[in-house]
Amino acid sequence: MSTINYESPTERVQTWLDAATLHIRFNNPARHNALSVDMWEAVPALLTLAETDDRVRLVVFSGAGEKSFVSGADISQFEDMRAAREAVTRYEHMAETALMSIYHFSKPTLSCIRGYCIGGGVNVAISCDIRIASTDSVFSIPAARLGLGYRYSAMKNLVDLIGAGAAKDLFFTARKIDAREAQALGLISRVCEPEQLSALLAEYTLAMAVNAPLTIRAAKAITAEILKPSPELDMALCQQLIRGCFDSADYAEGRKAFMEKRKPVFVGK
Repeated sequence: MSTINYESPTERVQTWLDAATLHIRFNNPARHNALSVDMWEAVPALLTLAETDDRVRLVVFSGAGEKSFVSGADISQFEDMRAAREAVTRYEHMAETALMSIYHFSKPTLSCIRGYCIGGGVNVAISCDIRIASTDSVFSIPAARLGLGYRYSAMKNLVDLIGAGAAKDLFFTARKIDAREAQALGLISRVCEPEQLSALLAEYTLAMAVNAPLTIRAAKAITAEILKPSPELDMALCQQLIRGCFDSADYAEGRKAFMEKRKPVFVGK
C-alpha cells in the first residue's frame, strides 16, 4: 500500500486524493487565484509524487471559490520578479518548469474551470489533456496589454490546440471570450451550467478510475509524438507502447470481461 502524502508546501495550493483522482486546487481567492511564486513551485513536486503512485489515475486542477480558475500571474510580484533581467529569467524558468511538468505528466490531466481563466490560467489549462468549464467562465490572454513576451512552449500549446488563426486572434486582440466561444474554438471540451460542473467532473473521474490506464498512457504518449515535427517522431516508442498494452494483464482482463459480459477491472499492469 502506498504511503505517499500529498501535503502541499504552500497554503495557496490545496491538494487531496479522492479515490483515483488527485486534486490540485489553486487557493489565492483574494487575488482571484493569481499564481504567486510559491504556487508555481508547488506543482512540479506534487506531480513528481503522483507519477509513481499507482492509486492516481487522473490529476484535476481547479480554482478555489466560484469566481476564478486562475486569473493569471500575481502581478503584485512583477516588480520584484520581472523588473530586472536576472529576475525575468528566474521567473520564466519557474513558470516553464511548472507548465511542462503538467504537459509531460504521463497520466491524464484535467482542468475544471469556473470563472476567470486568464493568461497564466489559460497556460495551465492548455497544458492539461482535457478542459471542462461552466458557462460563467471567461477566457483571455492579455499579454499584449502588458508588454510581455510569450514563451515558445505556451504559444505552441495554444496553436496545437486551436490552430494558428484562432491563436493569433486571441493573442493579438487580448479580447475576452465566453465558454461557448471557447468551446467552438476547441479551447475547452465540454461546457455546462455552474451547478452541473461537479457532476460533469465526476463523469470524468469515474471513467478514468475504471478504464485501462496502460491504454490511456499509451494514447497520451503517442499523441505527444504525433504533435512533434516529423524528424523527432519516435515511432519505435509508439510501437513499444502499443505492444505493452497487448502484452498486459489488463488486455487479458478486458477480453475476458467482454466474453463474460461484465465490467473489466483494470490494474495498470
